[in-house]
Amino acid sequence: MRKIVVGVTGASGSLLAIRTLEALRDVADVETHLVMSKEAPRTLELEAPGCTAADLERLADVVYRQENLAAAISSGSFLTAGMIVVPCSMKTASAVAHSYNDNLLARAADVTLKERRPLVLVVRETPLHLGHLRMLVQLAEIGAIILPPIVGFYTRPKTIDDVVNHTVGKALDQLGVEHDLFARWSGA
Repeated sequence: MRKIVVGVTGASGSLLAIRTLEALRDVADVETHLVMSKEAPRTLELEAPGCTAADLERLADVVYRQENLAAAISSGSFLTAGMIVVPCSMKTASAVAHSYNDNLLARAADVTLKERRPLVLVVRETPLHLGHLRMLVQLAEIGAIILPPIVGFYTRPKTIDDVVNHTVGKALDQLGVEHDLFARWSGA
């Protein structure tokens, strides 16, 4: 069983988090370990009316509280196949870039990097100023995969679900998770 940690921050992009957990739930050999920032439930409430933090938690196999720095995912000895932070706020990206582990989400991401496991950050901010860009370069230099939710127009998206599925699919590709969330490019 592959264990994948899913971090959800308060950045805009709750639909990405929901779809990621739904897609991973459908993969037979994946066990999801969810940790949300304290801001995530409020953003979820604003962006996905009718979907609560409890609903998101029900999509995961294991749920941790962000203040629990003694949780299994805070240790490199807890073997995982990687971690995705979706959406990833600039605050969380900054904490990870600087190993500022004052909550479980940042600590789990830091552990993922130190153990040389894939860490996918679906960063949600635009426009980016020079400080953001330098921080994202620093994250890439220490091993993080920076994957902003950018539309792949070659898939000819018709709905918001199409756009969400493309981003989630690209993120799952980085973790080696097979899916059929979008049509792959096969040439012109």
